[in-house]
Amino acid sequence: MIDKISGLSGLSGMSGLGGPRETNMASAAAMPGMPAVAGTPAPGSFAETMQNLGEGVVTNLKVAEGQSFAAMRGEVPTREVVDAIMSAEQSLQTAVAIRDKMVTAYLEIARMQI
Repeated sequence: MIDKISGLSGLSGMSGLGGPRETNMASAAAMPGMPAVAGTPAPGSFAETMQNLGEGVVTNLKVAEGQSFAAMRGEVPTREVVDAIMSAEQSLQTAVAIRDKMVTAYLEIARMQI
């Protein structure tokens, strides 16, 4: 189930925010065959950090889902399933909190007078 959403990128909605010479790092990361306009993101960049966060959340959700299915088959103890689900829930809540902070910051910037 989680595999169906792993192709989605949290940064994909950022395309088209800048001018015609904008570097669209999210699109370049989503399409490996297409080079970025001004290069790839620098190591430790904000876009790379957010991408790693998203990938970590998806990985935790996949692990929790796999543990749940294994528990239904009787292969995994309940304690391991609970640990995996709690870890996935915590990482998802962290990602949602970061998203909320980013949206709030964007709205504050949008309200600034120029």
